[in-house]
Amino acid sequence: MAQTSLSHPAAPVSLEAAPALPTKRDALLSLGARCSLPVIVLLAVGFVAPLIAIFAYSFAKPRTFEVFRSFTLVNYAEIFNVNNTVWLSFLWSLGFAFATCALLAVIAYPIAYGLNRVFGKWSSLVSILFVFPLFVSENVRLYGWVLFFIKNGVLDGTLKMLGFEGGPQVLYQPPMILAGMLYVYLPFMLFPMTLGLAMVPRDLIDAARDLGANRWQIWREVELPLAMPGILIGMLLTFVLGIGAVAEAKILGGQSVIVISHDIFIGALTLAVFSRLDLDRLLGRR
Repeated sequence: MAQTSLSHPAAPVSLEAAPALPTKRDALLSLGARCSLPVIVLLAVGFVAPLIAIFAYSFAKPRTFEVFRSFTLVNYAEIFNVNNTVWLSFLWSLGFAFATCALLAVIAYPIAYGLNRVFGKWSSLVSILFVFPLFVSENVRLYGWVLFFIKNGVLDGTLKMLGFEGGPQVLYQPPMILAGMLYVYLPFMLFPMTLGLAMVPRDLIDAARDLGANRWQIWREVELPLAMPGILIGMLLTFVLGIGAVAEAKILGGQSVIVISHDIFIGALTLAVFSRLDLDRLLGRR
């Protein structure tokens, strides 16, 4: 008698490979962390390491390089000395930075508005005119101002040649330092503000006008809130650069005003601002 074998149908074979188990390296670092690792290393070597070195030297003996070999709090005690002028220098830097931000916001806004709404096909040429000075060293441009305003310089000599008494003595004074900062940092305020105004849809402006809003109401309720991300980025960038400005005070001010340029103060202030500023919400991402 023949034996009959009962066979079951074979189970379908899946062609998909089984998911790989996460390795120890994957568990420690996510994909984003692994991709950003070169940038993190670069920032650590170029930014964090110098700050750590400065912090270590702050505990060394004054006017020595005995880092990690001596420990003293004399340097910190000197900061709070009533005869120390470091706080006066810090106030000068803050004043120049705030004044530069406020004045450049007023100066750059009409230009940024013109680049977006008025100049049309000439906007590229106007942008080049503002970008072109950045190809020249800042010190060279500032010394050009010195040669123009110095006694017997371009302005003074030209006025004397025309029979006048001469040009005004404006060099080596705080207003001249502020003027130099406005000149140097104008592009850093202008272009973020231009991008901010470019984010304002034209249809919203037309709709507000059709609903009866006047020009002031359109600017206050539509243009300004939507352009605020670019304006804030430009002001923050200008403020950080302005509070660390050194060349303007040395070249145009003749060191009549001593400003603060220590990155520890600037970095702490910048981090405090960034902790309060939600760029994702300002840029409309959430």
